[in-house]
Amino acid sequence: MDSQSLQLPVMEAFYTLQGEGYHSGKAAYFIRLGGCDVGCVWCDVKESWDADIHPKHTLTQIVNEALQYPARMAVVTGGEPLMYDLGALTTELHNAGFETNIETSGAHPFSGTWDWVCFSPKKFKNPHESIYAQANELKVVVYHKSDFEFAEYHAARVNKDCVLLLQPEWSRMQEMTPLIVEYVKQHPQWRVSLQTHKYMDIP
Repeated sequence: MDSQSLQLPVMEAFYTLQGEGYHSGKAAYFIRLGGCDVGCVWCDVKESWDADIHPKHTLTQIVNEALQYPARMAVVTGGEPLMYDLGALTTELHNAGFETNIETSGAHPFSGTWDWVCFSPKKFKNPHESIYAQANELKVVVYHKSDFEFAEYHAARVNKDCVLLLQPEWSRMQEMTPLIVEYVKQHPQWRVSLQTHKYMDIP
């Protein structure tokens, strides 16, 4: 299919700063696709889960909206964006001059040509094996003390150049942040990621 006929469900698209992870603080255009079958209990965008309630946009529409803003970093997120074959979308974004980033749980087969892959595995659905070799960033949300062991399990499977990040789940921040700080001090291959957009009240 071409860029005029292929459609993807878009829950929302917006221009802001990347709030977390390796690229935190950079201006970026976010494309949040509808549809998710992972089911994180602490998800803050549960309205993204049902793909059928979100309008479908052509690739041309998606890219033209992104071009209205000065930054040329496009972040595709969800929901779970890898529910869809994203090869054509990344081609169109690259052709328009965008750096392509994805935020994914890795729960579906890998697709697309990405400049940066943020892999954030979840306990609620196992990742597909294809994600491990592609991940540039492993970002583990720490909700419970057992998540450190979970983080190490996935860190042992990503490529050696993958950036390792631990991020406190927002509602458990006060409890988990001190544990993360101590863990990183003892395991310096890890770094801390914070949801700076929530601290700064940036949409």
